[in-house]
Amino acid sequence: MLIDKHTNFAREKLSFNEIDEGFTTKEAIAEAKRCLNCPKPLCRGGCPIENEIPNFIQALAKGNVGEASAIIAQRSNLPAVCGRVCPHEKQCEGACILNKKNRGIQIGKLERFIADFDAEMGIERPKPVPSVQGKVAVIGSGPAGLTVAGDLAKLGFQVVIFESQAEAGGVLLYGIPEFRLSKEVVRREIKRIEDLGVEVKTGVVVGTDMTVDHLFADGFDAIFIGTGTALPRILDIPGKDLIGVIQATYLLRMVTLIRTEKIDRKETPINTRDKVVVVGAGNVAMDAARTALRLGASKVTVIYRRTEEEVTALPSEMEAAKVEGVEFQWLSNPTAILGAEQVTGLEYELQEIDENGKLRGTGVKKIIEADKIIPAIGQRPAARIVSTTEGIEVSDNGYVITRERPYGMTTRKGVFAGGDVVHQPATVVLAMKEAKKLAAGIAQYVEAKKLLENC
Repeated sequence: MLIDKHTNFAREKLSFNEIDEGFTTKEAIAEAKRCLNCPKPLCRGGCPIENEIPNFIQALAKGNVGEASAIIAQRSNLPAVCGRVCPHEKQCEGACILNKKNRGIQIGKLERFIADFDAEMGIERPKPVPSVQGKVAVIGSGPAGLTVAGDLAKLGFQVVIFESQAEAGGVLLYGIPEFRLSKEVVRREIKRIEDLGVEVKTGVVVGTDMTVDHLFADGFDAIFIGTGTALPRILDIPGKDLIGVIQATYLLRMVTLIRTEKIDRKETPINTRDKVVVVGAGNVAMDAARTALRLGASKVTVIYRRTEEEVTALPSEMEAAKVEGVEFQWLSNPTAILGAEQVTGLEYELQEIDENGKLRGTGVKKIIEADKIIPAIGQRPAARIVSTTEGIEVSDNGYVITRERPYGMTTRKGVFAGGDVVHQPATVVLAMKEAKKLAAGIAQYVEAKKLLENC
């Protein structure tokens, strides 16, 4: 059993099972009863999709889980997911008035309880709406694609999701570790969206198996591109191509495929006793570091060129990583990956903050021993769809350019885009916020298109 000397945390206990077991019924109702039901609820303003938070909490406080679930469903198609992985501390919970006394309501866990209880008891079953408004293709089944699909189905559109992977879910399934988000929960949420009448076609690569033009020829009135940022940003330093350099997104995807028995366990990217260095300090870096420990790494170190105060990861995620035994090195800028064919270490330069508060190198270089280097410095969009479609313009960085009216439409008429393929990678709920506006924009466009056709 490996014990971290700083935390006294037994790594043997680490598993891929979901860590937070959520509230019991008694705990959930007791927590809901603490809500002040503010006349001007700051929590609702803190929620990117403006969930009716006090209303569903008050319904739960009275024991009416069905009503609470119905209230959440007005704004969210993925409540069980949001209840688990949304950055509540920066959003709804961070805005709670009770935070002034360090007793903020645990809104995320309440949302999760309601969604899980509803699913277990089968209280609210989605009912398909007759598809009379038009036909929309959704490319990608991540948070943005699922939200657009669900919202349009509720408005009476026939929606078909095209997913390149063998199973739908996008980043929810392949990018977020199971100890943070159970895969069964993701599958359950997708099933609810399918119950609205949405069709999901997996194993279809738009841009290879078919193009946007083919979809229009098949009778779709509009197309939504929600493919996210599939390509990792490369750590462009000497040694970047050595054996043992593993992109964080690849690691997370491979672990999901192994655990779902899609590929053999011998393909596991991290070996027992490996010394692992993760470069970057966002949420993906935390996920990769914690995953490496669960795969048996003897030591995992996160290296970041800035200070601890400047990390982009949620404080709760970084704290969880520390508790599990991940070590951190700040003000350390990678300069070269060492090794002949296989990684043996990472060279980095110590940084400092100058008198103007700017970051600068000190010229002092050090080496950390490593068997595996995991860059987690961001992602960028793939060009597969754009390169096979005329008329879709992108920025210099490869992000799709969209317009305000109708919201989210690209420079190609009838083609919309949203989520990470348009903006820098963000959180699940921010992708959902954007997707809700996009669904309204698509509905406006198709309505106008149908009107002109009838005229």
